[in-house]
Amino acid sequence: MSGARILAFLAAAICAAVLALPAGAGFGKLEAGSNRVSIFYYPWYSTPVRDGRWAHWYVEHDGAPVLSTPYFPSRGLYSSSNAKIVAGQMREISAAGVDTVVVSWWGFESPEHDRLGLVAQAAQRQGLAVAVHVEPYDGRTPARAAEDIARLRTEGGFTDFYVYDADRDPAAAWAEALAPLDGVRIFGHTRLVGRAKASGFDGLYTYDIVTWNGSLFKRLCTQAHSAGLLCAPSVAPGYDARLATRDQATRPRLHGVTYDRMWKTAVRSGADLVTITSYNEWQEGTQIEPARLQIGRPSYDGAWGKRGVAAQRAYITATSGWAARLRAAARQ
Repeated sequence: MSGARILAFLAAAICAAVLALPAGAGFGKLEAGSNRVSIFYYPWYSTPVRDGRWAHWYVEHDGAPVLSTPYFPSRGLYSSSNAKIVAGQMREISAAGVDTVVVSWWGFESPEHDRLGLVAQAAQRQGLAVAVHVEPYDGRTPARAAEDIARLRTEGGFTDFYVYDADRDPAAAWAEALAPLDGVRIFGHTRLVGRAKASGFDGLYTYDIVTWNGSLFKRLCTQAHSAGLLCAPSVAPGYDARLATRDQATRPRLHGVTYDRMWKTAVRSGADLVTITSYNEWQEGTQIEPARLQIGRPSYDGAWGKRGVAAQRAYITATSGWAARLRAAARQ
């Protein structure tokens, strides 16, 4: 069998596995109050050796490939189709006190869907729930998104969904499309509580940490609760997408201070759950996945006073502590 046919076979097998999962398989909504920490996860990395091409590691600058992240992962430039890599990531996420992995999803024909089953099965083995991050894939409309959500619910057993960039479509269109859906919980990515309510979402999340620095979380959650919505503000360690995009906005990590400040305000906001941006969005520099020191690139050295190997896992360690504080605050 040729390499291309092997890859196609494996993709089909993984797709079939996730679609064969029964409803209630544990990949979605938890009992009220138990799902406190969710993290955005990207299964879109590819390498030539494993997948036949690079994806999401390099961009072209002046005709030459350039590594698109300012940091360098401790695991090296990995493929998200590597089961050992994914298993290790899920163990790490679980150990950090996270409850739910929110998987970036770009439609049924996308590589991210082909890998959804691999992620879901690895997450289940670690006691993690899995939600779907419905990205602005080509041709996405509220009606099509609702159809895809219904299919993922019926065939895959997923019950929690996050809709990115929800404001690109009219609230009335979302409300009409989502009204027939049952047995799901849908969070809209929007800054406007009234719009989220009018769209028929069950809650909202912020994702972006350049605009939302944490100081507005309490007001946001107060407004959301007044409207009968769930509040899931997003915390992140920092942001720097200059190598990968034209976005020149940055938010420095400040050796962990940025992450601590966002978490502190999230814990005090009365949030129903906290979402983390992100586990491994390396191109935007929001990742908490371990990074190693490499000459000419920033590392996590100095974060919380840690150096060397200890610094590589600094953000994972900090997440564990903050997740515990969030749960303690919820019990009071």
